[in-house]
Amino acid sequence: MTLLQSFIQVHPDSHFPIQNLPYGIFKPQPDSSPRPGVAIGDFVLDLSEISSAGLFNGTLLTNSDCFLQPNLNKFVSLGRPAWKEARATLQKLLSSTEPTLRDNDVLRQKSLVPLSQVELLLPVAIGDYSDFFTSLHHTKNCGIIFRGPENPVLENWYHLPVAYHGRASSVVVSGTDIIRPRGQAHPAGNPSPYFGPTLKLDFELEMATIVGPGNELGKPVDINNAEDHIFGLVLLNDWSARDIQAWEYVPLGPFLGKSFATSISPWIVTLDALEPFACEAPKQDPPPLPYLAEKVSKNYDLSLEVHIKPAGHKDSSVVTRSNLKHLYWTLTQQLAHHTINGCNLRPGDILGTGTISGPELESRGCLLELTWNGQNPLSLNGLDRKFLEDGDEVTLTGYSKGDGYTIGFGTCSGKIVPSAP
Repeated sequence: MTLLQSFIQVHPDSHFPIQNLPYGIFKPQPDSSPRPGVAIGDFVLDLSEISSAGLFNGTLLTNSDCFLQPNLNKFVSLGRPAWKEARATLQKLLSSTEPTLRDNDVLRQKSLVPLSQVELLLPVAIGDYSDFFTSLHHTKNCGIIFRGPENPVLENWYHLPVAYHGRASSVVVSGTDIIRPRGQAHPAGNPSPYFGPTLKLDFELEMATIVGPGNELGKPVDINNAEDHIFGLVLLNDWSARDIQAWEYVPLGPFLGKSFATSISPWIVTLDALEPFACEAPKQDPPPLPYLAEKVSKNYDLSLEVHIKPAGHKDSSVVTRSNLKHLYWTLTQQLAHHTINGCNLRPGDILGTGTISGPELESRGCLLELTWNGQNPLSLNGLDRKFLEDGDEVTLTGYSKGDGYTIGFGTCSGKIVPSAP
């Protein structure tokens, strides 16, 4: 089959070919209003201009103002038929054989903006944020570190996707500085806790589901319909203060050790774009309860990397290479479980996967695992790191290689800055 090509030149290694077309929110100028766009090569296609030109003329999107909004919430709420219609329209408009946009100089100048010139914003207004704990390798490693090797994985973990409710207000877009949090911690051997800047600041390599249509309060989502409630995925870094977290988390779970910042990438890659990379999910033993038993249980073969650039250095080091396919509990199981008690999800909610670690040492998805809670420092450009120092910059990236193209997420980055005095 001939590979679909765009009239816009796209480098073979670009994360944003015509096969991807991820959605985001951007400002073309500092004083512009936020508007939706899709990434194509080194450009952003301004969907407000395409909409105003009447080019979304399918049965579901004609006369819709969903691309004239300052966020993507209205569009993601419309559901899979509307998403498919938009994708088909955009792939046709951007294809090398379609003259409508290619040969319209005025519209092309208005609607195609260089990526290097725009400000990227959070793609959705996030009403709620939940974070799961769905990688078996991460769960085992954390259990061994904190409880020992005798019983590293608690019994409930194999029966349900464990999660906690995060803080939506501190979810920030990639590129936002991360202020080192302060709080209480309790070092081993000390009789009382101390207060101050965290000494164990960590990253967590995660991805997150962007919820599309929600569900009514009291009406759970059937596991075999859950995919229709997932618009797409973003990279997510759930920054963690391990010393604050260790002191506070019993009995109610994470609080200040997590809620100070969570970074997400600006581009939402749709499940339609990821479908060529779907793969079989791991066998679950014991079998899940019926409400979590899927007719088709799948993950995505998506390579993930974490790079750290130490303070004062221009070069970064790759510290983690993992893959989304390592998740034990699938994205659809996470969403269905979230609603099984009747909890209502809403468009734009985000569901973090939890740290995505694999079986190899280099696939551990956080410094807690990589350094074994600081016992085995990493070497970054000749510098030892147990945890993150002020000035360190962490960058997550994710991509899948197709036949002649790459589907990618861009990057999710953040730089550590000192605590406020």
